[in-house]
Amino acid sequence: MKFGFYTLGCKVNLFETQALMQQARAGGHTICTENADVFIINTCSVTAISDRKNIRAFHKIRRENPNALLVACGCFAQTEPDKLEASGEIDLICGTASRGEIIRLCEQAVQGTCETDLSRFRTLDRTYEVLPAGVPEGRTRALLKIEDGCDQYCTYCIIPYARGHVRSMPPELAVEETIRLSRAGVHEIVLTGIEISSYGQDLPERCDLTELIARLCEAVPDTYIRLGSLEPRTITEAFCERLQIYHNLRPHFHLSLQSGCDSVLKRMKRRYTVAFFAERCDLLRQYFPDCSITTDLIVGFPGESEADFAETLAFIRTCDFSDMHVFPYSVRPGTPAAAMPEQIPLAVKNQRAEAAKGIAAQMNRRYRERFLGRTLEVLFEHPEGAGWSGHSAYCFPVHAQGAEIAKNKLCHVHIEALTDTGLSGSL
Repeated sequence: MKFGFYTLGCKVNLFETQALMQQARAGGHTICTENADVFIINTCSVTAISDRKNIRAFHKIRRENPNALLVACGCFAQTEPDKLEASGEIDLICGTASRGEIIRLCEQAVQGTCETDLSRFRTLDRTYEVLPAGVPEGRTRALLKIEDGCDQYCTYCIIPYARGHVRSMPPELAVEETIRLSRAGVHEIVLTGIEISSYGQDLPERCDLTELIARLCEAVPDTYIRLGSLEPRTITEAFCERLQIYHNLRPHFHLSLQSGCDSVLKRMKRRYTVAFFAERCDLLRQYFPDCSITTDLIVGFPGESEADFAETLAFIRTCDFSDMHVFPYSVRPGTPAAAMPEQIPLAVKNQRAEAAKGIAAQMNRRYRERFLGRTLEVLFEHPEGAGWSGHSAYCFPVHAQGAEIAKNKLCHVHIEALTDTGLSGSL
């Protein structure tokens, strides 16, 4: 059979789609982009906007694959199955559980022998479901999902309801998968999960995220390890002292901030203060000189006053992030924040987002300027213009030309100029 796939949302969804593709190929099926017999849509539900994107995707894929069996899995399928049924486009609704059985379910459905009770595909697991890490064709890096679920319950977020409690991949399996990816020729492995800072809290043995990172770095000393999004509590003296010795740990740390105002953080149910967050940034810079610290920022959260927002702008300047993802707050039905008073008008949220993005651009440029005249190792990924583009250890893109450059090749580049979003130089 021919299987098509479409992914919305985060790196975890991308990893899970890649795992399903790998399972489909192992079952003798082919992967296609049109005229599919089965089309699996991995959905996102992080915001109400995401929900609308899912519905648009359903209609588009149905038009392009009128005879295909359409299957929806992922967070939107988990939290809003009634809306999927109302769309009139989806034949099978799964969720965020029993991913390893979806390909077999599709085979049965095409053969007319599909089970009628699909509730187990939406019954959240209490243990970690191991899925194979895929090596995407033509890619220079691979994702490794090490954790699922979240116990934080921030007031703006639906994901704990869609993914359930924290479940961690057993460390020995994480090491095995890391070694397998490295032997397959992957130069960089990105550790991902719904909330990887909580890795290990459900495991019977003592293995937290710091310990796991150390084990993985030691298992594949010639392969780079990059971390996904971290909660500020992860960054401790012990974390920094233990991990600073590994040359293959990428010095890029994405710390979720969300607001630079303590009263807003409290309404968000974020479990830190701005002072604590700033201390974590200082610790990272002490142990990992020149490290890239990036963050997420939500502006226009319910009740955020002009003074609160001004406080946030002042705080992000002191943190001097290398990059920021800025989002206007989007109401997510079903979360506590959706029912909060003092919802901010869209025009005000957009205005605040533009102001924060302006500061982010200034910080990003200032960070990249420090690398002018230096030599960086770059993992090249794809042709761009007259040359090639790739990523440095610090995450920003680097452009260079040279006959020696090829996809998935590491080269040393002397940095000579800034580009709009990265740097350029010569071999």
